[in-house]
Amino acid sequence: MHSVPSARPSEPTIASLRDSSGTAAGDSLARYWTFYRAVADAQLARWLPRRPSRVLDLSGGHGRSADHAAGAGHAVLEVRDPDRAGRGAPHDEPRPARGAVPLVGDSGTLSYLVDASVDAVVAENRVLSRHLATEATIAEIARVLRPGGRVLLCVDSLTLGMALLAERNYWAHLSDVPSAEVVLVPWPDGTITRSFSSHQLRELLADAGFDVEWIRPRTVLSPSTVEHVLAESPRALPRLVRTELNAQQSDESLGVHLLASARRAG
Repeated sequence: MHSVPSARPSEPTIASLRDSSGTAAGDSLARYWTFYRAVADAQLARWLPRRPSRVLDLSGGHGRSADHAAGAGHAVLEVRDPDRAGRGAPHDEPRPARGAVPLVGDSGTLSYLVDASVDAVVAENRVLSRHLATEATIAEIARVLRPGGRVLLCVDSLTLGMALLAERNYWAHLSDVPSAEVVLVPWPDGTITRSFSSHQLRELLADAGFDVEWIRPRTVLSPSTVEHVLAESPRALPRLVRTELNAQQSDESLGVHLLASARRAG
C-alpha cells in the first residue's frame, strides 16, 4: 500500500493575516509571525545609521525598534500615542524600551519637536496607516528631520486593503480602488486604516520633499511557504531570514505590508 504524500499547506486566509497573534481559528501563523519579526529586526539593523545618531521612534511604544536602535548606540526618543498603546506589532505588549527616552504624545503632529532636530525617524508597526491624514504626518516627519536625514516606515499594502474589502463584501468600494487616490479600509474591530500601493507611497514621500531610496514588501516569502519550511525544520529560521533579505524585488506591491526608506532632500 502506497502512502499518500501530505499536501502542501494552503495559503492562509485573510482572517489569519489580520490576526497577527497567529491564533485565528483553524489557521495558525505563529511561525510566520516569528519569521516576520526576525526579518523586521534584520531590516532595521541594516537600515540604522552607522554612527551614533538622534533617532525618533514613532512605532507606538512596543519597544522592539526603539530597543534595537538604543542597543546600537543611538539616542532614541520613543513617542507613544496614548490612544493607540497596545496595537500594532505581532505578539508584542507595550513596554519601556531599554535605553530610549519615552514620551507620551501625538505621533501625528510632532508639535513638541523643533525643526531639523533628529537624524532618523522610524515609523514601524503600520503607524502611518493608522494616521489617515498621512500627508500631514509625513510633512511633520520631514520638518523634524535634518536635511539628509532618513525615515524608515511600514504601511498596509493595497493587497491587504483589497483583501479586507473583499472579505467584508465591499464590492462597490473595491471597484473604486483603481481610480482612488486614498484607500481607507474598515476593519472588523471598527477601526479604519489606510492602504497604499507602491506608487501612492512613492508619490506621498516625494510630495513631502523626500528622495525615495527603495520600497519593498516586508516579506516576499509567502506565509504558507514559511510555515511549511519551519514546520519541517525549525532551525531554518536564520536561513529563511537571509533568503528574504537577499531576495530580488520583482513587484513592490506584493505582501500585506510595504516597507520604505527615504531621505529628506536638501
